Amino acid sequence: MTTADIKKTAETKMAKSVDAFKNELQKIRTGRAHPGLLDQVQVDYYGSMVPISQVANVTLLDARTIGVQPWEKGMGAKIEKAIRESELGLNPAAQGDLLRVPMPALTEERRRDLTKVVRHAGEDAKVAVRNLRREANEQAKKLLKDKAITEDEERRLQDEVQKLTDRTIGDIDKLISGKEAEILAV
Repeated sequence: MTTADIKKTAETKMAKSVDAFKNELQKIRTGRAHPGLLDQVQVDYYGSMVPISQVANVTLLDARTIGVQPWEKGMGAKIEKAIRESELGLNPAAQGDLLRVPMPALTEERRRDLTKVVRHAGEDAKVAVRNLRREANEQAKKLLKDKAITEDEERRLQDEVQKLTDRTIGDIDKLISGKEAEILAV
């Protein structure tokens, strides 16, 4: 393994950490509706649990309402039950074949709780990035010990990994502040 390999691996893994954090942020509900909110809700479809998007068309009806149009007639009640039992706190209403899922307004207390959840998830992402930095530095020390690289090369690699870490943590901080602003916006 070369210094370029170590740097590339760290960069790739850090990018994956940021992507995982973005996905985590999408699951956190704000006052606005978006179809991705129902992605983690699973529905019983002939004995197997599948995401809602595989049994229905999920669309935005307006800024505060998600529309769920089942592809099969009998699925409406199952989808409604799955949404109601999810941890999202949503209450769907059947309107013929269409399910309307209104987004309840967030209270000030709930908004503060959600910002704490966002900060906690952000801190977890930062810890993951720092662990990747530590792994890269340990690999560099191993190369130095095996005399595959010089001390200068090891130092340069550690500096580059540190800059990459700082940049990635800065990206995570931007995502956190953006999501907090979105949550606190009334």
